[in-house]
Amino acid sequence: MSNALTMAGRCLRLSARSPEALLTALLLPVLLMVVFVYLFGGAVRIGTEYVDYVAPGVLLLCAVTGASTTAVTVCQDMAGGIIDRFRSLDVRGTAVLSGHVVASLLRNLASTVLVAAVAVGIGFRPHASAGHVAAAVGVLLFFVAAVSWLAAAFGLLVRVPEAANSGAFFLMFFCYASSAFVPVRTMPTWLRGFAEHQPATPVTETIRGLLLGGPVPLGSALAWCAGIMVVSVALSAILFRRRTAA
Repeated sequence: MSNALTMAGRCLRLSARSPEALLTALLLPVLLMVVFVYLFGGAVRIGTEYVDYVAPGVLLLCAVTGASTTAVTVCQDMAGGIIDRFRSLDVRGTAVLSGHVVASLLRNLASTVLVAAVAVGIGFRPHASAGHVAAAVGVLLFFVAAVSWLAAAFGLLVRVPEAANSGAFFLMFFCYASSAFVPVRTMPTWLRGFAEHQPATPVTETIRGLLLGGPVPLGSALAWCAGIMVVSVALSAILFRRRTAA
């Protein structure tokens, strides 16, 4: 645990030394919020204020965008030779990867606070108790942790950081093809089935339900997050051993 926290501190310091990438990760979700609310919101009729509907979806997209940075930083570590130094200091691979995931959680927490503040500023009005807000944040962070481990596995799988960066587009597709921005019922039949049976939809609906009231598919959301995390952690361990044994 001590090594993992040390590695997390290292990842955060590296992020601070790349202000352009950090600002992009923080400002991109804010810009997406403004775009969806002010450019597309007037054309979408869902029976409620669009900012209330889309804010949980943008929070999820913010989480995915931030977590995908983990793939790049893990790939950079593997390609840069620093892992050999860590191994010579008897630092386990699980500590290195856990440090990346913890740093991702902290970066996402900061961006989530920023996006939520902007959402409130442009009209988002959640009507939830403190317990429901805490539960929504907990579900979001659980999803971030799961996706961060998945991104770490992808960063171990590819050989160059440029390829690792493409993982963001793959993960963002699941957010766009979900109920994050439009109701699933408005989608074509062939897409509706996919949107209903992939992780972004139950996680978004859970966060939306906790913050605004309505159905809360908590069990489905937690099951998806737990499944992604278990598979990703196991895959990361296997890939790390293979990369370091080569």
